[in-house]
Amino acid sequence: MEKFTKLGLSKELTDVLKQLGFKEPSEIQEKAIPLALAGKDIIGGSETGSGKTLAFASAIIENLKPSKEIQALILTPTRELAEQVATSIRNFGKNKKLNVLAIYGGVNIESQIRKIPSTDILVGTPGRIIDHLNRRTLKLSEVKFLVLDEVDRMFDMGFSRDVEKIIKECPSKRQTMLFSATISQSIDYLAKKYTIHPVEISLKSYVDSSKLTQVYYDVPDHQKFSLLVTLLKKENADLVMVFCNTRRNVDFVAENLSRAGIHAKAIHGGIEQKKRIRVLEEFHSKGFGVLICTDVAARGLDIKGVSHVYNYDTPAEAKDYVHRIGRTARAGKEGKAITILASRDYENFGNLMKSKEIMIVPEELPEIETVRIKTDSGKSSGRFSRSPGRKQFGSSLRRESGGRSSSRASHSRGPTSRRSSSQGRSNSRSSSRYR
Repeated sequence: MEKFTKLGLSKELTDVLKQLGFKEPSEIQEKAIPLALAGKDIIGGSETGSGKTLAFASAIIENLKPSKEIQALILTPTRELAEQVATSIRNFGKNKKLNVLAIYGGVNIESQIRKIPSTDILVGTPGRIIDHLNRRTLKLSEVKFLVLDEVDRMFDMGFSRDVEKIIKECPSKRQTMLFSATISQSIDYLAKKYTIHPVEISLKSYVDSSKLTQVYYDVPDHQKFSLLVTLLKKENADLVMVFCNTRRNVDFVAENLSRAGIHAKAIHGGIEQKKRIRVLEEFHSKGFGVLICTDVAARGLDIKGVSHVYNYDTPAEAKDYVHRIGRTARAGKEGKAITILASRDYENFGNLMKSKEIMIVPEELPEIETVRIKTDSGKSSGRFSRSPGRKQFGSSLRRESGGRSSSRASHSRGPTSRRSSSQGRSNSRSSSRYR
């Protein structure tokens, strides 16, 4: 634990970290902890799973003493991330007797109101924080530490106004730390407006691109689900995450995978919060192997041991694809990202392929197992023959280029690295872009 001690952490905290199984700091911890302990405002570009929770929590735990006021506020985009962050901070600070509370929608607000007065560190989603501010059941006038985790996702979800309203409720004299997977326009905007002389930390990708394989299968629409089942049974996988674009598709895939004999469970915003937490805990402990989810429900969750990521639906934006595949090929382990492409995905997939950071190679279809599915009407369907002469992705590109290349040649760019040149280096600097 010598390296943690050299970062400036107390023996009390390093002893706890040792008990929790920490051995040496991650890159974001090594760079951010000394700055946080020195009281600096921080802008951190760091992916899920990089260890950023300890990076910002260490300064909070080391500097706070129990009181009857909220001294630290941490905003997260989702309920699951709020719970995850709160649990981590409780574990890190268990010897300090600091009260940590996570608040979010979907649960009884009255129980939160009763707990807020004894809270030292509050973790919550913007919507529920605003609810409490409007009810006047929450005061932020004593906040010394303000952390915004997954800033880009909060803005993507439409929380920008709520976030700014919450920031304005906090004292101007505070330490502010902003974290996001990438240093985007939204984090730039907040930094310029609400931080003072921040230090920017931009890290290389946490995913080991040399160990990440990215492929796509182009399949007839009516064989899309059957191919997923075939691949799940064929691939030698540890934990698997399957992403869909809608709650409806999450439910469809989860139900039909179970009918096909694959132990799978679902999380999305329409599922009761307590059940979502139980499902995530069970997945963490490998109680089942396949988690079906939406981007929002999975945002920011740090799940170790994911070997395969499936895009059952192709995301509309490159950044969502990057976030999805960032779940695998971590800590020196092999990982595979598989996109199941049908005609309804062509437009989104074409947009992804315009990104220089995304390079996905086509894969030949295996022999697809026939799987009966339960449709919305409740009836089972078993039509899984190949459609002759169907349009394939890239056919329009071949026509435009005079028919000189095949789908494989058009879209195979070799082994994949999803890091841009700016993501491929690590640096920390005080940025003149911010006041």
